[in-house]
Amino acid sequence: MALAVFLSSLFGLMLLGMPIAFALMLTGVALMVHLDFFDAQLVAQNMLSGADNYPLMAVPFFILAGELMNAGGISQRIINLAVSLVGHIRGGLGYVTIGASVMLASLSGSAIADTAALATLLIPMMRDNGYPVPRSAGLIASGGIIAPIIPPSMPFIIFGVTTNTSISGLFMAGIVPGLLMGAGLVITWMFVVRGMTVKLQPKASWGERRTALVEGVWALALPVIIIGGLRGGIFTPTEAAVVAAVYSLVVALFVYRQVTLKDLVPLLVQAARTTSTVMFLCAAALVSSYMVTLADLPQQMNEMLAPLLHEPKLLMVAITLLLLAVGTVMDLTPTILVLGPVLTPLAAAAGIDPTYFGVMFVLTGTLGLIHPPVCTVLNVVCGVARISLESATRGIWPFLFTYLILLCLLIAVPEIVTAPLTLFRH
Repeated sequence: MALAVFLSSLFGLMLLGMPIAFALMLTGVALMVHLDFFDAQLVAQNMLSGADNYPLMAVPFFILAGELMNAGGISQRIINLAVSLVGHIRGGLGYVTIGASVMLASLSGSAIADTAALATLLIPMMRDNGYPVPRSAGLIASGGIIAPIIPPSMPFIIFGVTTNTSISGLFMAGIVPGLLMGAGLVITWMFVVRGMTVKLQPKASWGERRTALVEGVWALALPVIIIGGLRGGIFTPTEAAVVAAVYSLVVALFVYRQVTLKDLVPLLVQAARTTSTVMFLCAAALVSSYMVTLADLPQQMNEMLAPLLHEPKLLMVAITLLLLAVGTVMDLTPTILVLGPVLTPLAAAAGIDPTYFGVMFVLTGTLGLIHPPVCTVLNVVCGVARISLESATRGIWPFLFTYLILLCLLIAVPEIVTAPLTLFRH
């Protein structure tokens, strides 16, 4: 009965148009009333605890780092480097998009920030060179969702905090799947571009490539610093976020000099606005998460899916289908906050590695960012490209299909994710 109250309250409030944060909080209240121990003070305490969490300190710093990268020219130089290397081959701007997506993913960890930067810079170039805009929009959106998988990743931080899973482990385990996403896009683009008549970019000279590399080396150094620091135990994920923000600030102010002290105020305000949205979601979600635990919903889910507990791969298929369905109506962060605490104990009961499960959970959830009707990332590209969502949806399908194939591969061969994790743990 508690499970029915939880689901009907949450989705009922969402259907009424209530913001997801308030829906999560009131769902927790509904469970309190159902279990007959409503206490307003308990609601307030859980909301305070939800925001007062040390690992979540990484979120505002990574958000700030992303703002500084876009405003400070770091994103621009990553794209310039990719253009100089592969812009001249057939379909080169598509490969530039994919390469820049992977490199930017290793810098900011935000799908929306990366997609906005890529779309703003590349959509006009691709349009002017004869690339179909809907297909270009689909590729850019598909590349943008690599950001939550390759470290540093804000969704991994939120998942780790919500489910008590190692954030450093999630970071390390996300590297190979993220690179496979990029490789899958390359293969798909090779087939897609065959039917296009596009202009080729002039081939860059070795001098121009060297210049692009020298200018981009400051950006390329950041992921090396972060991954090396985490792997070497020099700093925690939260401290890595501070390093990323300070590094981006120094590069933007003193190296590329595209940000002045006067520019910092609006950048800080924008980062604060984005942070407040995420933190309020986390605070409200702890109310429902606390009640999910007290109502013993994970155990009820265990009983419902008991036949699959001895078949981990079948269970992963069932959870993947559930997350794909939820992704049609819910954004990634609420999906993590709502279903993470419920499904992670279920996976643990089936003997599934919690870090592997976290990577698969976030990877599946990111697909909801590019398929309708929610498709937050795809909507960002539509706004920049000034095309309808329907047109962009037609352009996204080949890449979405590739990602579904990748999901099947990772379910069938979980060692692809867990093998690098084993090296990290040793």
